[in-house]
Amino acid sequence: MSRAALPAISDAVAQQAADWLTVLMSDEAGGQQRRDWQHWRDADPEHARAWQQIEAFSQRFGQVHKGAATQALAGAAPPAASHKRRQLLVWLGVAGGAGMLAAQTGAWDEVRTLRADYRTATGERRDITLADGSALSLNTGSAVNVRFDGKRRLIELLAGEILIVSGHGAGTGVASNAPLVVATREGLVRALGTRFSVRQQDGQSYVAVFESAVEIRPLDGIGASLLLPAGRSTTFTRRHAAAPHAVGIYADAWSRGQMIVDDVTLGEFLTDLSRYRPGVIRCAPEVAQLRLSGVFPLFDTERILNMLPNSLPVQVRSRTRYWVSVEPAP
Repeated sequence: MSRAALPAISDAVAQQAADWLTVLMSDEAGGQQRRDWQHWRDADPEHARAWQQIEAFSQRFGQVHKGAATQALAGAAPPAASHKRRQLLVWLGVAGGAGMLAAQTGAWDEVRTLRADYRTATGERRDITLADGSALSLNTGSAVNVRFDGKRRLIELLAGEILIVSGHGAGTGVASNAPLVVATREGLVRALGTRFSVRQQDGQSYVAVFESAVEIRPLDGIGASLLLPAGRSTTFTRRHAAAPHAVGIYADAWSRGQMIVDDVTLGEFLTDLSRYRPGVIRCAPEVAQLRLSGVFPLFDTERILNMLPNSLPVQVRSRTRYWVSVEPAP
């Protein structure tokens, strides 16, 4: 089967494969880690296919790191791609009278993420004060480029999730009248004097507004933009925005180093927790629908996992620190 005919590898599996590559290339990789990796690889045909693409990429270029591995899994072209194609992936500048920007995206997202102005590793959080006085918080596994000058205030979200409290161009050389714009792969989010978060997801962007409002303009959308007021959230693709709904009361808890949940399923909880921890967290189907509530400290995911048997009929089995399984209690 040709590479073009292969089904797409999901972002989650691509990230898992890249994490395993990191483990196997580290000094900690031993016999047990390799057996755990083989178990992961053989557990699902998609896992095996993802690893085949990593091997093909590695053989072609002799060496590989986590970012390049994820690039390969996403079906990216090699670094020898033409200069013309690379040109398609750069910012095109201020667009028309709206003062907004348009981005071209594609194969080089992972490369650009590695070279981002600001980024965080898995489990890391970072707070930054920008040149205009805006406060920017990066959640786990996030990356942004910041382009502030005399004509524009642009934050390009390459990966992950950010929280912004917009400033007013107070910094030297920053255009005080230019709109603060967050660009994602799907479109543009313009701040209207506000506090809001933006998350880059697979094929869509998520926006939540906590104060004031934002204007959302899908990249390929036709017609009026969407005005999203405080207390509302939505997702949008390159073509359209979904109907707004209420913001979760704890949607910004991560910016305080907390994970707060209220009556969510264990499966949902562990999926979210996996964003903050390298490796794999597996939830057995028998316990995935159990429900829990609580306040959990994101700085210590090991502690969170160890707390689960105190409130749910589960056991947590750790083959290595990179492979954890939550199963029914014996």
